[in-house]
Order: sequence, then C-alpha cells, then structure tokens
Amino acid sequence: MDAVLNPGAADRPVVQAKTPPAARQGAEPFAACPQFFAGGMSPVLHFQPLQRPLCFEAFAILHSGQTKTPVFVAQKLNRRSVANANEKRTDRFFADARLPRAERAELDDYRNSGYSRGHMAPAADMPNPTAMEQSFSLANTVPQSARHNGGAWAKVEQDTRQFAERAKGNVYVITGPVYVQGSKTVGENRVRVPDHLFKLVYDEAGHRAWAHWHANRDDAQAGPPISYPELVQRTGIEFLPGVGL
Repeated sequence: MDAVLNPGAADRPVVQAKTPPAARQGAEPFAACPQFFAGGMSPVLHFQPLQRPLCFEAFAILHSGQTKTPVFVAQKLNRRSVANANEKRTDRFFADARLPRAERAELDDYRNSGYSRGHMAPAADMPNPTAMEQSFSLANTVPQSARHNGGAWAKVEQDTRQFAERAKGNVYVITGPVYVQGSKTVGENRVRVPDHLFKLVYDEAGHRAWAHWHANRDDAQAGPPISYPELVQRTGIEFLPGVGL
C-alpha cells in the first residue's frame, strides 16, 4: 500500500505498517463534549500543528489548519437520535468563524472546483434545527467526488443510520479523510482533496467495531468493511482508546 498521510498531516508521509498508534499527550482535548466519544475519550493521534477541537450540537470535529479539513468528525447515534433526524435540509454552507482565516476553507475554494462539499457528519443525521445548520460548516466538509458523495458513500451513511436505529444502545461513528503524499488541493486556500475516506462504526452494546474505507473517486464502489485493527494500522490513529478493543 502507498504511504498514507495521517489525516492531520499535510506534508509528512507515514508508512502505516510501521507506525504504532500514538499515546495521549496532555489533557483530553474534547473535555467540553466527551459525549461524542465511546468511553468519553477522543481518538489519540500523533501531534500535528494547527489542529483545533470544535464542539457542535450533534458532533465534534478535530480540524486541521494544514489541510483546511477535518482530521475526524465524531458522532453518537442511537434509535432516538435517528428517529429525530427528519429536519429540513438547509444547504447554507458557511466558513467557520471559530477558525483563523488562514486555517480554514472558504466558500470560494469549492466554487468551480469539480468537487462536492462532502459532509463528514451527514446532514441527514441531524436531530434538530441547530444541528442541521451547524452541519453545513465547512469545517465539517472535504472536497469529495460528486458521484461518490451521492452514490456509494451516501449508501454507507444510510446503512449506518439504519444500523443505529436497530442497535440496542449507542453507536459511535468517526468519519474522516486520508491523504497520500502529493494529493491535490482546491481553491486559493489550498484545501486538500482526500484520496480516501473512512467511516468507523462502534456498536457499544455489542462491543464491536468495523470501518468503511472508500477511494474518493467517481467510480468508487462499496466493498466489505475492514476491521478496526486494520483502520488503526492504515491511519496510525487509536480511534477508540476508551473501550479496550
């Protein structure tokens, strides 16, 4: 497999097979919104500059000022939240003012780029009007192939909601981009275009996890999920440090 960049690292290649998961350094960065993480503990990854935690109504984001995209976006779904997720879609994207201008994507970066503004926490998961509005923050998006966004990836999102609707308890979902060395950028702010996207699903009641791993291409097809250890190996991120998998 090609050398893959840690989702938060814009320039430093990491060969995943030789990269052990990171250890937590310092305090829990998402102390203001631990509810989105299994066991109240957020993913542990190798430190990169310009990473900022952001808490929202229905999800949390670790944002990279290098890539101008999320490193990951975390959600907690369950039967009740899915039942409430019937909000009217707003489609009002906006640059997130909590991020310094030099670290964020702007609306013009996506205009005529050839890519969709792909949600990492899907709008269709949002349980109330505030959450729906917040999901259109560009901090929650990546440049995504339009066909993939509306096709194979939309099916993964739908299947995840359906699983959460049937699950006996909470389902924790972590979604994010992965880059290879030399990946493309769009716009004046050089927003990085992911080469792959992942969606990790952790079923708390069943104590099991799996991940979807898709190429960010028009012709991407849904394949079988990969295991949690395989996702950790590919990314170098310990996504579920609080559950003992």
